[in-house]
Amino acid sequence: MKRNRTLFLGVSLVSFSVVMALLSIFWTPYDPLEINPDSSLAKPSWSHLLGADVLGRDVLSNILVGSRTTLITAFLAVMITMVLGVIAGISASVSPRWFKSPAIYGIDIVLALPTVLFAIVLAAIYGPSTLTAVVAIGIATAAAVAQVTRREVNVILTSDFVIAAYASGSGKGRIIRRHILPNIRASLFIQASGASALAILAESTLSYLGLGTTPPAPSWGRMMASSQQYLLIDPIVALWPGFAIVITVLGFNLLGDGLREALDPTLRSSKL
Repeated sequence: MKRNRTLFLGVSLVSFSVVMALLSIFWTPYDPLEINPDSSLAKPSWSHLLGADVLGRDVLSNILVGSRTTLITAFLAVMITMVLGVIAGISASVSPRWFKSPAIYGIDIVLALPTVLFAIVLAAIYGPSTLTAVVAIGIATAAAVAQVTRREVNVILTSDFVIAAYASGSGKGRIIRRHILPNIRASLFIQASGASALAILAESTLSYLGLGTTPPAPSWGRMMASSQQYLLIDPIVALWPGFAIVITVLGFNLLGDGLREALDPTLRSSKL
């Protein structure tokens, strides 16, 4: 951590966002849904540290509660992403040829489908909700994980220790547990970090479009959408949720880069 500044900065920014989400469970300066017309578009002050929106709701309270909404949605989406991506990637590598080719084509098709477009289709069918956003983000981003996982598994399958395991009579299940999963573990951590950043951006975009978290639950994306018509009057109201998104996404991206530097022996040796 001391020598890897990228990892240190990434952990710090992600920890800051997580602390905000945990803090919102126990304390917020105001009720985030409390409407106070007297404080409409109030400037930052000791009463409202980040100001108030057009309805007089405290911006800091909404940022804190919105962090919880955004991070939980992203976490659930990443869980779906990693489970589906790893299963699909390994299956596309170790399965017979009659299954392998359709699986690869299916991964490529999903990979070409934009996350937001997929969410719009699901929202049109099932209606906008947090569950719709979670499923759409999870499925759409799983294809990228499956693609990377498949390529790494293909390299591992050609290694001497896997060939020796096959020669000694080990089945595919044992090879996956003993050889494949331990050797792609570092890559999975890095991919999960990158998928978290994409999930947060996707959730914020869907909420901005009205296809994600439904009112009255606060969300960073919907905070930006509700304040865009007042940009000329008070642009700072839209600045805070955008700043929160940037910090969190940057943190997960730096965390992934730092993990890559820490876990990749070729990158470590190049810095010596």
